[in-house]
Amino acid sequence: MKIPVSITINGRQYDRDVEPRLLLVHFIRDVLGLTGTKVGCDTSQCGSCTILLEGVSAKSCTCLAVQADGASITTIEGLASHDGLHPLQESFWNKHGLQCGFCTPGMILASHELLRCNPNPSDAEIRHGLEGNLCRCTGYQNIVRAVRDAAGAAEGGAQ
Repeated sequence: MKIPVSITINGRQYDRDVEPRLLLVHFIRDVLGLTGTKVGCDTSQCGSCTILLEGVSAKSCTCLAVQADGASITTIEGLASHDGLHPLQESFWNKHGLQCGFCTPGMILASHELLRCNPNPSDAEIRHGLEGNLCRCTGYQNIVRAVRDAAGAAEGGAQ
């Protein structure tokens, strides 16, 4: 049995019939081909699958596609505009907040949520805001710098 869903992703509406148990991350990646959202652990531990669901960061491996019926979602592909990269994407690039890039989409979208709620976070608040996202490469220093830069804080700013 398949269930019809209508989900708007990055401003485009998608109408599909899906299995009731299909995870949202697999709908985004496998059904729609938007591979910026990563599958890292399938247990909500790593944050690689983070998206913005109705503007709020969510781990798409913990949500069924049928639960997102009628929702508006932004993935990493939808964060940039026609004019260029989103300021968070620019900051991650400029401050070397990525290495292999696997965690980067989730880190950027979790950072987006953090800055929406707290436009000028301290380093401790940035670290706390990103606790649900794991990076195996960077040691987090440059990720924190990138978020701070995107927030507009000075390099030696709030601690």
